[in-house]
Amino acid sequence: MLSSNLFTRYVPAITKLPLNQRLTKDDLLTEDFLLHQEGKISVYYAPHNEYINVLARVLIVGITPGWNQMELAFRKARGYLEQGLPYEEICKKVKADARFAGSMRSNLIEMLNALELHRWLGVTSCDALFKGEGELLHTTAMLKYPVFVDRRNYTGHQPPLLSHAYLKEQAYQSLQTEATLLDRPLIIPLGKTVESVLHLLAAEDVIRTEQCVWGFPHPSGANGHRLKQFEQSFDSMKSIIGKFSRRNPIQHGLHGM
Repeated sequence: MLSSNLFTRYVPAITKLPLNQRLTKDDLLTEDFLLHQEGKISVYYAPHNEYINVLARVLIVGITPGWNQMELAFRKARGYLEQGLPYEEICKKVKADARFAGSMRSNLIEMLNALELHRWLGVTSCDALFKGEGELLHTTAMLKYPVFVDRRNYTGHQPPLLSHAYLKEQAYQSLQTEATLLDRPLIIPLGKTVESVLHLLAAEDVIRTEQCVWGFPHPSGANGHRLKQFEQSFDSMKSIIGKFSRRNPIQHGLHGM
């Protein structure tokens, strides 16, 4: 399902973008796609997180789409519009193409495999979650539309998300909506900033603490402490996944239907 009708609103602007070539910040960080401006903070539309897979058993939550994901999402959407595909199909395909694209996806898959998440899901590798077995996975960002500070990717720290009224409200509302649309999924927050918002939701019984794999590091290559953080939290995370999987068994062979 689509989470909003914004894609329809932005189709005319997307169709004006160059076709079959990489897009630049001058193409996309423009008034045509600007959603919110507050000092140095700019929020832009992107079709990256419009599609919601309500049947997913695993929900992976990032901070916000970065520039690389934003550019890829627009470039793919432009091509799919040229092919004349239905809007919902375009948004679904764009999400599959762009979510955690690049080395971040590889790092994420490696860590998920180490935790043996694939055994519960009945797939040979978590790589399949981003391919043919995508029905099991939903990915999102607590700030679902790309946020930039002085045209640079927002990392959740400058300014701190919980101390910024607009960003905190957007993150809370977005996660509250998507977490409740899915049927009590296993939630994997990428980093402490995402965890901080999930703790707010857990305190209000929107989600359960045992749903969340606490301690999972952000998989970005820019996170130089990623491997150390993963090692430190490994036993705890594996225990959380093990307990959750035993309480929520999957009937393998049915998830692709």
